[in-house]
Amino acid sequence: MYKNIVAFIQEVYKTKDFLPLHEPLFIGNEKKYLNDCIDSTFVSSVGKYVDRFEEEFAKKVGSKYAIATVNGTAALHVSLILAGVTKDDEVITQPLTFIATCNAIEYIGAKSVFVDVDVDTMGLSPDALEIFLEENCEIRNGACVNKTTNKTIKACVPMHTFGHACRIDEILEVCTKWHITLVEDAAESLGSFYKEKHTGTFGKVSAFSFNGNKIITSGGGGVIVTDDEVLAKRAKHLTTTAKIPHKWEYVHDCVGFNYRMPNLNAALLVAQLEQLEVFLVSKRELALKYEIFFEENKEIEFIKQPENSSSNYWLQAIIVKDVKKRDAFLDYTNTNGVMTRPIWKLMNELEMFKECQCGDLKNAKYLEERVVNITSSVRV
Repeated sequence: MYKNIVAFIQEVYKTKDFLPLHEPLFIGNEKKYLNDCIDSTFVSSVGKYVDRFEEEFAKKVGSKYAIATVNGTAALHVSLILAGVTKDDEVITQPLTFIATCNAIEYIGAKSVFVDVDVDTMGLSPDALEIFLEENCEIRNGACVNKTTNKTIKACVPMHTFGHACRIDEILEVCTKWHITLVEDAAESLGSFYKEKHTGTFGKVSAFSFNGNKIITSGGGGVIVTDDEVLAKRAKHLTTTAKIPHKWEYVHDCVGFNYRMPNLNAALLVAQLEQLEVFLVSKRELALKYEIFFEENKEIEFIKQPENSSSNYWLQAIIVKDVKKRDAFLDYTNTNGVMTRPIWKLMNELEMFKECQCGDLKNAKYLEERVVNITSSVRV
């Protein structure tokens, strides 16, 4: 069976050479814009491509403001600060996520609280969220307080796993009821929609990533999006070392961060953003090929976009139903030149997060043991 899967993927990509999991593709104006940026000498954090990218990205996702950062983790870190998270607060998130989600929470000195995911979306479950809050929390003086720890739960950070939208409108409804600020980790979901609204535009503030393996990339890079003008201005201020604008003086009014995106990276992103629709069409066509191929396979289930969603299919994923066969699948594919990888280890099982409070995580554990990413590169 595994031999047939490898042969199919090689046939789809028309090669028997090594196939990486997800490689970037530069087929547009990348070199043109990079050369223009170099010729301008504005290669650092000030330049027309940073401004242009922020403006065009905001339009693309339907947000009023976008603030470029050096990477997605930095974007999420500042997003949490903007949401009012401070030292010793708690933040609800999902255990099935990339470690950057929890790292950003820890940078502030806050603690993660882990709530289960839905199997179909692999993202935070609004039902599990409501159950956890009903069983463990209460509203005191307009704030959500964890009765177990006596700490305030300031924010909730769902993540749109592999570009599949979670039930983000229901999560927002629960958060509003419990006086919790919604911060979306949309790192993987550029080009994904839920009920015809772009992911990352439901929360008060959200973060995207442009790491080397993302659907569009600048090598590194991230962006904060929000509809709140005050938060947008503060985001730009904090990410540019909190320097008060002046022709020559260096005066800073608080502890800020050197999270500025260089103009060079922004030039690359502007060109990549121009190709996004081409990339999305390719990824959705690939998803359909995989879906049809795996339809008759009783041992493997292809993960399709959830109900009410339009997924970017950033990383194509399957569920190897027999947990004992997952590692055999990983070994065979990687040995035979087709790169595959397992989903992340649950965050609550990592040493630094073992003491974090958890709800019932049965769905997250089921997926952790079975989900595998398969070749997902754009085909042109």
